[in-house]
Amino acid sequence: MLILGIETTCDETSAAVVRDGREVLSNVVASQIDLHAKFGGVVPEVAARAHLESLNLIVDEALRRAHITRPAHQLDAVAVANCPGLIGCLLVGTAAAKAFAFAWSKPLIAVNHVQAHLYSVLLQDESANRRAGEPVKNEVADSPIRRFADSVSPPFPAIGLVMSGGHSSLYHVHSFHNLRRIGQTQDDAVGEAFDKVAAILQLGYPGGPLIDKLAESGNPLAIKFPMSLLEKDSLNFSFSGLKTAVLYHVNGKQGRQRDASALSLQQKADVAASFQKTAADMLVEKLRRAAARYPAHALLIGGGVSANTAIRTAVTRLGAELTLPVFIPPMRYCTDNAAMIAGIAHGLLRSGQTADLNLETIATV
Repeated sequence: MLILGIETTCDETSAAVVRDGREVLSNVVASQIDLHAKFGGVVPEVAARAHLESLNLIVDEALRRAHITRPAHQLDAVAVANCPGLIGCLLVGTAAAKAFAFAWSKPLIAVNHVQAHLYSVLLQDESANRRAGEPVKNEVADSPIRRFADSVSPPFPAIGLVMSGGHSSLYHVHSFHNLRRIGQTQDDAVGEAFDKVAAILQLGYPGGPLIDKLAESGNPLAIKFPMSLLEKDSLNFSFSGLKTAVLYHVNGKQGRQRDASALSLQQKADVAASFQKTAADMLVEKLRRAAARYPAHALLIGGGVSANTAIRTAVTRLGAELTLPVFIPPMRYCTDNAAMIAGIAHGLLRSGQTADLNLETIATV
């Protein structure tokens, strides 16, 4: 079963073809980082226009790489992320998916892109990018039980954590198509906090990779930033206090006496490493609480921030502590991508969960 997926929820324009929900035949992603860097963040109108200008070319390239020459005959469905995200961006992708589904007489499948991030742990390396005879590999974290093979799916129920610039969400996952949100951010998402701390340190945009790189030479114990865990046993997240603590540490108590230019490179690295460790500790504590409250046989993480090395390491250590296997996406599937959209759509199609051409876009869910 071959499904074309389309992802335009924020600032990546992506199209992919996935076979049987796992084997990625193509996954083309056009980043808009250069467009938004000068603004220090994503500008919705700029992002939507960029999607409009590039999406057809991206879809053509995804079909070419997957050797799809007759989509009306070779494809089984068209899937699109219709929620959540920036509304203008969602409209571009959804309108295009409707047009392709109508033109090719194929079922249309609507996908929640946040939930699709958890599905990314099942995606296998692109066939087109593998050397002849090289086995398919899936990046699954070591567990105290055993190392999982590519063909193994996570044992359910599981606890899932999606971390990105707009979302910090915890799920109790009974299957990739049956999951309940049990915690969410109350203010800044963790990815947003990374971007803001990078701005405070005058590192540039996007903040996540820059903080991760700088933290490599820093001391994570140099500064004790406060951990905001909210009420006792709360599964919700709050990163605004941590961001403000970094601001006051760098710029002074009023946030205006000085700026990051007064710090040495080592001092900046210590701030980055200490912030990163505190954020990771906060995320791990919420995972620990969720695993204690809900039946769980595995931990799943996904989203752009799951590419952060300190967080990947911290979650893997938690899995060892709880004797739970940890499933982490390959790096290329952490950020927004269409492969996860086409992949999770496979199960939706098999269960008859298709949409019609009146499909709406939803900014928040």
